Amino acid sequence: MSEASDVKTDHSEAPTGKVLAFEAPHAFAAFLRTIGRGSTVGRPLDENEAEAAFDMILDGAIEPLQLGAFLLVLRYRTEAPSELAGFVRSARKRFASSGALAELDWPSYADRHKQLTYFTLAAKLLAGAGVRILMHGIEGEGPAATRAAVTAIGLPLVSSFEEAAEALARVHFAYLPLEAFCPELVDLFELRPLLGLRTPVNSLARELNPANAPAQMQGVFHPNYLPLHAQTALLLGQPRAVIFKGGGGEAQRNPDKPCRTLVVEEGRQRELEWPALTEGESYPWRNEPLDVSRLAALWTGERDDAAPIKAVIGTAAMALLMLGRVQDRNEAEAMAAKLWAKRDRHIG
Repeated sequence: MSEASDVKTDHSEAPTGKVLAFEAPHAFAAFLRTIGRGSTVGRPLDENEAEAAFDMILDGAIEPLQLGAFLLVLRYRTEAPSELAGFVRSARKRFASSGALAELDWPSYADRHKQLTYFTLAAKLLAGAGVRILMHGIEGEGPAATRAAVTAIGLPLVSSFEEAAEALARVHFAYLPLEAFCPELVDLFELRPLLGLRTPVNSLARELNPANAPAQMQGVFHPNYLPLHAQTALLLGQPRAVIFKGGGGEAQRNPDKPCRTLVVEEGRQRELEWPALTEGESYPWRNEPLDVSRLAALWTGERDDAAPIKAVIGTAAMALLMLGRVQDRNEAEAMAAKLWAKRDRHIG
């Protein structure tokens, strides 16, 4: 008998020492088998399956190994609209907003900002015109986090739907952090350093619409995600939404380039392209200081940088058209420019 044959290998324990033996297949294994069996046999989960799978995840009823496998398989092959819709339905069961608090839902889930969040000024501009906006997101890394920007420009942070309702009635804006209404999802966001990349949680959070607003602004990282989010919005019955590749994955229009948007309106989807707003100019979006005081300075007029102002006006114009406040793009941009010119420059 060889020396190797004398070695006994014990596979009953994981490297951590945790026993992984089960007497019967785990209930979650059926979902893993469905999505992981390969291109010819495997398939996406339908909405009901996705909802049930995510219920188990949020309830903590699965093993860490299963969670990692599930998230990475979906990331590798890209989530299907049916899966995102099911995940969102599951997450929405964890919170209740007590009715439609806002007109406009504005998700902000880019966790690593590499440029200033000028879209927060677009939201402030719209709120000043009476549009009730609920912005929600996670605490990002670095000095340009959305939460820091909102505070810097004098908009309120809230910690509950009750506080959001008060702020919306008072100043037409509230920023509600994800941990205040669905902390289970925050735990999933925090897996990124462990897994090494974003997961479907980054996608589904953009669809949460915690205040059940009839209109929604959505910025995404990659153009190929536009149809995914538009189709998910349709499955979820979102009345109106505009979805586009925005700066840093946020709902922020880059005025230096034409902007392709997918618009969801009352059960239909259409494409609308917005023209560039600058003429051959190039603003150093990722090279300017990530100092949120620069946002406040732009609002008050201490700064007068043309490209950031056009980013604010252009982003607000998209929302105005989607909200039905105007009839076409030209009217939207003209109204947004007028709002900017007549804004109350006070911070606070």
